[in-house]
Amino acid sequence: MSTQPTNTPKTKINWLSVLGPGIITAALVFGPSKMTITSKMGADYGYDLLWVIILAIFFMMVFTTMAARIGAQNSESLLTLIKNKFGKPVAIFIGLGIFLVAISFQSGNSTGVAISVGEATGSNPKIWIVVFNVLGILLLFFRSFYKVLEKLMLVLIIIMLFSFLTTAILVQPNLIDMSKGIIPGIPDGSMVLIIAFIASCFSLVGAFYQSYLVQERKKMGGSDQQNGTEMLGSRVGIIILGIMSTGVLVCAANILHPQGIKVNSATEMGKALEPLFGDYASQLFYIGLFGASFSSLIGNAVLGGSLLGDTFGYGNNLNNKMVKLFISIVMIFGSIIALAFGKLPLELIVFAQSITTLLVPFIGFTLYLIGNDKTLMKERVNSTSTKIWGALGLILIIGLAVSNLITLIK
Repeated sequence: MSTQPTNTPKTKINWLSVLGPGIITAALVFGPSKMTITSKMGADYGYDLLWVIILAIFFMMVFTTMAARIGAQNSESLLTLIKNKFGKPVAIFIGLGIFLVAISFQSGNSTGVAISVGEATGSNPKIWIVVFNVLGILLLFFRSFYKVLEKLMLVLIIIMLFSFLTTAILVQPNLIDMSKGIIPGIPDGSMVLIIAFIASCFSLVGAFYQSYLVQERKKMGGSDQQNGTEMLGSRVGIIILGIMSTGVLVCAANILHPQGIKVNSATEMGKALEPLFGDYASQLFYIGLFGASFSSLIGNAVLGGSLLGDTFGYGNNLNNKMVKLFISIVMIFGSIIALAFGKLPLELIVFAQSITTLLVPFIGFTLYLIGNDKTLMKERVNSTSTKIWGALGLILIIGLAVSNLITLIK
């Protein structure tokens, strides 16, 4: 007697819930400072530093997927796991440190938004600093802030991808020269830019927050993050980060480098495109700059505010009133600094770099050790290959920290 096979209903995958955390991380990391560094890499050295993007993206992917697995496997937040494993002082140092770094760099995001809109419309940038920070704070009043954040970041990512890829196609890159740039090499005088790009793109702060985003998505009724889709979402987000970085470098390498034009900001990159390709290409680039700046303005504030809330025992739920207050504080301080100084003051840059130099190795080690903890991670513990690549990533991070420390001492 034969039995009829039971048909197990297939779970419909909500792709927004799968990709959401990775998309938010990509939008958070790809800010105006990243665009400036990448523009300078292309303008100064053509395609020669394309390999740096690949290196940074690879290690960012290793640690982002590691954090995503931690968030999927555990119901407790990453800071709570750190507190239980390494002690409360370590958790406070990381949480408070991330909050202070977020405030320090927030003015750059505010300035990037203001300049991109101001240059495109011929208006006073300071007006837009106020407008978009107020808009960012108003977004917090939506009942389900995470879902709003997820959809907003997806829209901004689409805008950035369209802007930078279209601009890159318009400049008609030399594919043979691009392929040569994949081969590692260090041109004279390029080490500062290499270190700056890797430090900003291989963002352990962004990777750290991925675990929170995965857990937040689970709370909001997203897809079952225990089925491994959180790793796919994280990887797709980081690949998008690499594509956007490559698009900006291609524009600068193909247009500015042959003419010897130097840029000191992403805004100058947009201006440089106009004489060669007309107002259309320039406006397109400014639209991308706006997307990068506004996504970082929101994402950076959410990261800093939610981590501070978790540090002080309020949890990290984005609908918690105290967490929303901390997020607002990051935006308010960032806008005040941008309005008062017009850019990030040198003293604040040194302060932020000092904290980051001490903070990032701590984040890397705690993330790595928790990912290796069989008691916490069970079957989702780091694989042998992840342990090897993670260890190499830590060596790279320590090297960057030492280099940054030497620069600060000088």
